[in-house]
Amino acid sequence: MKKLKHEAELVKLAVAEGVKYGEGRGAVIFEPTDSLNEKILYIYRLLIHDKLLVPLPEDQVSIKSMKHKLALWYSRKLPKDHPLLK
Repeated sequence: MKKLKHEAELVKLAVAEGVKYGEGRGAVIFEPTDSLNEKILYIYRLLIHDKLLVPLPEDQVSIKSMKHKLALWYSRKLPKDHPLLK
């Protein structure tokens, strides 16, 4: 798994987009006390359920790998010339 150049920023934006997606879909209501890792896990599982992500093999699922998958998912939604993709 090759780390993206601006992966931390992409993860942050992906989580924000995932929260918006999950709440807009009516699947979840995130609480202010929910940890980042809880949000990442729920968003990852929701995107897999909705067939927007290809799941990792269960033995490879970790917070680090889920963050990477979310960053990739979000990076595909950005325009090609976006600064975070350079």
